[in-house]
Amino acid sequence: MNRQDKIKKLIDLREEAKLGGGKKKIEGQHAKGKLTARERIEILLDEGSFEEYDMFVTHRCRDFGLEKKKILGDGVITGHGTIDGRVVYVYSQDFTVLGGSLSETFAGKICKIMDQAMKVGAPVIGINDSGGARIQEGVQSLAGYADIFQRNILASGVIPQISAIFGPCAGGAVYSPALTDVIIMSEKTSYMFVTGPKVTKKVTGETISTEDLGGADIHSSKSGVAHFRADDEEEGLLIIRKLLEYLPQNNLEDPPVTECTDPIDRREDALNEIIPELSNQSYDVKDIIYTIVDNQEFLELHRHYAKNIVVGFAKFNGMPVGIVANQPNYLAGVLDIAASIKAARFVRFCDAFNVPLVTLVDVPGFLPGSSQEYGGIIVHGAKLLFAYGEATVPKVTVTLRKSYGGAHDVMSCKQLRGDINYAWPSAEIAVMGPQGAVEIIEGKKIAEIEDDEERQKFIKQKEDEYVDKFANPYEAARYGFIDDVIEPRNSRFRIVRALQTLMTKKDTNPPKKHSNIPL
Repeated sequence: MNRQDKIKKLIDLREEAKLGGGKKKIEGQHAKGKLTARERIEILLDEGSFEEYDMFVTHRCRDFGLEKKKILGDGVITGHGTIDGRVVYVYSQDFTVLGGSLSETFAGKICKIMDQAMKVGAPVIGINDSGGARIQEGVQSLAGYADIFQRNILASGVIPQISAIFGPCAGGAVYSPALTDVIIMSEKTSYMFVTGPKVTKKVTGETISTEDLGGADIHSSKSGVAHFRADDEEEGLLIIRKLLEYLPQNNLEDPPVTECTDPIDRREDALNEIIPELSNQSYDVKDIIYTIVDNQEFLELHRHYAKNIVVGFAKFNGMPVGIVANQPNYLAGVLDIAASIKAARFVRFCDAFNVPLVTLVDVPGFLPGSSQEYGGIIVHGAKLLFAYGEATVPKVTVTLRKSYGGAHDVMSCKQLRGDINYAWPSAEIAVMGPQGAVEIIEGKKIAEIEDDEERQKFIKQKEDEYVDKFANPYEAARYGFIDDVIEPRNSRFRIVRALQTLMTKKDTNPPKKHSNIPL
């Protein structure tokens, strides 16, 4: 074979590898409304930046006739490229090759790029579309999953790990995405579950569809497994590109600061009127978020899950920050189990990757009731408390209105190493609301008043006294628990200045193997 023949063979093999399971299988993928593994990479990465590894790898199995079904690449495409010029590593599972099933060599390809990503300090993006473990390989495929899991665990908090679910992801396969930082699912083409509908029916007798058991809608709204629910795969891939704008390459770097065209001293008079006069009236905290951040851009995570708290990324003067905000528009912004877990996870994510935290507080307390207590609200609420207290990134807190009881402490208070704590004049910082407080403090006197009109007059008088004393930020400010009471319309400028001041902040935790967060 001469030189030209060798080059032609290389070109032919490359073309063969790029076809994956073949044209018919690719057509089948498109018929399901799904992109191919290579099409996904093309959309995700900067044009022409992808460098592929292990294109010529094939499986080693010789059982059950599999030796006759060797396809170049063995069902997963791996390599590195760039997103907005920044290096990322990526693997994309190819459902056209043996249903995207994971073999020993398939896992080895993923492990190789994860190891390299750790060495160079770059994010890993996994695109999942797989029928699960390759049954013909038995324990070797199970070992392959465990090899990936171990790398997910070691990479956690070191490099950003993002998972896109664009097809089936079931059984043990779900645990690799579950170990990563962010999960994106696509509507109608993706699902995740540990046990599928058939086994569920056989074991429990429950009849349920694939979509209702583990579809994108379920995991983005009910379980909270998915952080984003995309209308289609292309939107999901663009979300990943957007997400990386707020994250550093690794835990030793700071997030990328970009040029800001939005004036930092922009005043918004509407903020002076946004809090209702009556404290039990609701408003949408997102209206405040969009008003104070750069160019009204806010990338919300878990939008459909635990809506009583809002989390997401934005920028202040080009600096990426994580925002945590109680949402009075849903369950009055109360903290419950789901909200506590959602916010705690996000706070720890930001802290791991040096993203400052801005917290907007309007919380009446924790949700009461037996279902919450039986569900472990004590432990789950402690997660958020722990996350804020452990975080060493810059923390700026603005109390908008209510900040009552234990929830006041949990929401990045001064005693949890809050760096700069502001309050609006509408802030109410107390152990509880006036009605409950008066019932406890004056309960005996109230019971002694026989005349109903006199009783109501007395209650109103005592509630007004309580409001005068605590339904304002000045009592907390008197003790230095609030650094300043600010005019709402100046919030953007004050937050930007606070973040600028804290850019050189250094905070440390005691030496330890690791913390024992209440799980």
